[in-house]
Amino acid sequence: MKIFRADYVFPISADPIINGYVTIDDQNKIIAVSDQVPKGFEHVPVENLSGVITPGFVNAHCHVELSHLHGKVQKGGGLVQFIKNLQAIRNSTPQEIEAAAIKADSEMYENGIVAVGDISNSDITIPIKAKSKIYYHTFVETFSFTPERAQTTFEGALKLMDQFKPQPCSITPHAPYSVSKELFKLLKRYCDDHPNKNVISIHNQESEEENKFYRYKLGAFNDLYAHFGIDISYFKPQARNSLQSVIPLLTNKQDILMVHNTTTNLKDIYFIKRFDRRINWCFCPNANLYIEDALPKIDLFLDQGFNLTLGTDSLASNNKLCILSEMKVLQDNFASLNLERLLKWATLNGATLLGIDKEKGSLDPGKTPGLNLITGLDDLKITAETKVKKLV
Repeated sequence: MKIFRADYVFPISADPIINGYVTIDDQNKIIAVSDQVPKGFEHVPVENLSGVITPGFVNAHCHVELSHLHGKVQKGGGLVQFIKNLQAIRNSTPQEIEAAAIKADSEMYENGIVAVGDISNSDITIPIKAKSKIYYHTFVETFSFTPERAQTTFEGALKLMDQFKPQPCSITPHAPYSVSKELFKLLKRYCDDHPNKNVISIHNQESEEENKFYRYKLGAFNDLYAHFGIDISYFKPQARNSLQSVIPLLTNKQDILMVHNTTTNLKDIYFIKRFDRRINWCFCPNANLYIEDALPKIDLFLDQGFNLTLGTDSLASNNKLCILSEMKVLQDNFASLNLERLLKWATLNGATLLGIDKEKGSLDPGKTPGLNLITGLDDLKITAETKVKKLV
């Protein structure tokens, strides 16, 4: 048995507790969360801490297999240039990729992350995830903007997903600009046939160029397809943003995570509300600044009834895999965001998306969510001195 006392305890599922106590057993399961030592546990030593105790963090969007690209992809220049640069240097030896992924996994664990929604295009992270102390849900990503390759691409992704099993995994589209309508239809049919068993994650509106291409078939994405030798003569302008174009192609039987959302506007959000789709949102602000030097219009998403989560994206587009760092960027740029709200995005909302909210995400008796200690706050605001320490 252990009892921790801190200046504040944020259970997430209940109001914060001043001078709160968290009691756990030898399996790190929550026994009690209260404003005093629970009755019958007076004999257990109390570890007094300065700071805020929270559940472990959930990183809803990451690419562990890209960790070997840390510091190698030039900042700025926009999404299209980022994709070109990434693909030019992405390949490396399996040993280098594996070593960097192992280091990234360890970094996330030390940064208080207990669960990750991770994008994979290969099988290289399977043994790493099998041994990890972190819970992983792998999104096996599929992409092909060429209609004729839809069936072959889809079947290849299914085979890769079978390799990840029995680890939690699902098949998912990459982005509107990299998935043909034919491939979207195959994914929708699969999700409809496996209700509540294939949560999907899709990169959404990272750049205004994406919307420009879908609306008018103009802009930098034309250069991108030409750069990779992809024939897009079949594609017709949709006269609406990319999100509005693909929403009707997505399943209504499964949760959908829209990631990045850098240029998503209010009309897009209202458009989604007209459809029976289970939309969640994920924000990765450090990656948005790294690639586009822009942030999503966060205030548009507040109090709209959606599940909002946080991610780090990859080390190709971020300096570190740290949810606290993502929270700080959002807090510094949006006055409407306080610590309590951000912590819910960073814990329970991510756990709910991944279907592990009965075990993680909040400090409720019977759960094993992990415990983080956040220090260096100034009146419950994240500062340059704020740090996270994993307690259990």
